[in-house]
Amino acid sequence: MSKSSKTISRRLASVVVAVSVITLSMLNGGKVYAFDEMSNSVHNVDAKGVGLHGYDPVAYFTVGKPTVGSEKFEATYDSVRYRFANNENREAFVKDPAKYVPAYGGFCAMGTANGKKFDGDPNYWKIVDGKLYVNVNADVDKAWKGDVPGNITKADQNWPEIKNKTPKDLM
Repeated sequence: MSKSSKTISRRLASVVVAVSVITLSMLNGGKVYAFDEMSNSVHNVDAKGVGLHGYDPVAYFTVGKPTVGSEKFEATYDSVRYRFANNENREAFVKDPAKYVPAYGGFCAMGTANGKKFDGDPNYWKIVDGKLYVNVNADVDKAWKGDVPGNITKADQNWPEIKNKTPKDLM
């Protein structure tokens, strides 16, 4: 791919992200950010401190699909409560939690690549080099997958700068 084609692709991806976020914002009453857009937490959690919308982070690696966790099987890591489909997954997590937690605290990977903190939807995901990444919706996920290595590089560069800011501060 030529340099100009890459530039056009990146600009197109940015436009797709912006349009998708605006559309989602309109559909969700203006809310597309993490559960608390005024929180400066590095973790995307709900009001009860549950991460990944209650989905089992281990299941992405073992069964290869989003799987809802249960309140019966929980473990806490780095102040975030995670839920699991079964005790076996919970035990695997307890042994090596860093292996399973989502990148960027569970915020949208493409949002992070663009210097934003958007909610991460566990249904739009990908494992890359043993790390779980989530995105906010199907359109954003598609744009992110258009240049996974480039988007991870940008997100990795942006994360230290944005991780302690509120989503609202990054608007």
